[in-house]
Amino acid sequence: MSTPPDTGPATPHPQDREAGEGQKLWGGRFSAKPDALMQAINVSIEVDRRLWGQDLQGSRAHCRMLARQGIISQADADLILSGLDQIEAEIEGGAFPFRAEFEDIHMNVEARLAELIGPVAGRLHTARSRNDQVATDFRLWVREACDRSIQMIRDLQGALLDKADAHAASLMPGFTHLQPAQPVTFGHHLMAYVEMLGRDAGRFADARTRMNESPLGSAALAGSPFPLDRDMTAEALGFDGPMANSLDGVSARDFALEALAAASICAGHLSRLAEELVIWTTPQFGFVRLSDAFSTGSSIMPQKRNPDAAELVRAKTGRISGALVALSTVMKGLPLAYSKDMQEDKPPVFEAFDAMEVALAATTGMIRDLSINADRMAAAAGAGFSTATDLADWLVRELNLPFREAHHVTGRAVRRAEELGVGLADLPLEDLKALEPGVTMDVYAVLTPAASAASRTTYGGTAPEQVRRQIAAWKARLEDERR
Repeated sequence: MSTPPDTGPATPHPQDREAGEGQKLWGGRFSAKPDALMQAINVSIEVDRRLWGQDLQGSRAHCRMLARQGIISQADADLILSGLDQIEAEIEGGAFPFRAEFEDIHMNVEARLAELIGPVAGRLHTARSRNDQVATDFRLWVREACDRSIQMIRDLQGALLDKADAHAASLMPGFTHLQPAQPVTFGHHLMAYVEMLGRDAGRFADARTRMNESPLGSAALAGSPFPLDRDMTAEALGFDGPMANSLDGVSARDFALEALAAASICAGHLSRLAEELVIWTTPQFGFVRLSDAFSTGSSIMPQKRNPDAAELVRAKTGRISGALVALSTVMKGLPLAYSKDMQEDKPPVFEAFDAMEVALAATTGMIRDLSINADRMAAAAGAGFSTATDLADWLVRELNLPFREAHHVTGRAVRRAEELGVGLADLPLEDLKALEPGVTMDVYAVLTPAASAASRTTYGGTAPEQVRRQIAAWKARLEDERR
């Protein structure tokens, strides 16, 4: 390894001399303060102060690397690390002086560090730019958000699995076009969401894998002339390695876009489930009930029980999908490497994941809270001639009719049942024989909703035995993840 350049004695930075006068940390080039409007549009501390933990984490890794590489002395590194510890204690204790004149979290930390330890604080920024600093901080934050989302999805899946297990054989109508289609079980219906959420967790995990490279050491855009050990800082921050191109390191925000895309898809799934809860809780359906904990009343109508938690989950999708569009629009026309536009990358991401976590927590709470009116669902399972396909299938299996002919016969049977005002299971045998002479009494065994659901034994079908197999498989999978 080459001998590092002699950095000489620490030179006091402008903030060491003039921080009390509001002088910027980059003030050496400028002789006048920014206009008040420029200050207002340029300041981001009220947003990016949320990155304080990641900023300290990155600064510690960078400081230790600088010392090990001989770029700064170990004594200076120890003093810097001690100051960073004090800053962390101040922030956690609510005593840290966040100040707009220092624009962002990075300069706030550095300015406070200078107040605590003096000119040595200026050595921390050696071989580092705010460009790679914010790229690193933001990547760490989004990575943690993905981890939290995965865990919350797993919690929701656990709630769905418990409810599905209790209702693996509870009948309900299955719908297409929101019209009665075929009988299914409530457990089978809930397991569809378990599968969707499993893919959601996979998308967050995939995004996490791709984002897990360290921008730190890219400096402003071109890398650094100092003998940095980027592998050391990457490892210290839990990254798989450093990013291979310094321009990409400071300018890439696709990691945030991919995380937002995963969040948007997941929010769509939560919204679909929320919509079904809204429908199912109506008196017209009456399939489920949410307790007072997840319902609200009306200021004028005393009888109302509004599923507001579900409705708000449904609405969060707009915020989350909107965040994806917002960040895509910010990034779409930017040349390499860093542009100030990218200061607007964090608000939509923070807002989206705040909404995502509330929606996941609320949905998990509602599923655990849910009480099921199994009798009401079972009674509705046979509505709308939902076993018509079972009749057609019986004609194919037992009488060897081509399916299209069986479909035609069944359609005429439905019309006759409508004329008589009865269900298919109550249609007289003579009427069925008039439509197809080969029909026997055995046909009635397949015309009940329970028989229909029980017959769907193919892999992934709604038969209770299949539902229980899928529940067991998912429970084992989640248990393996916890180990």
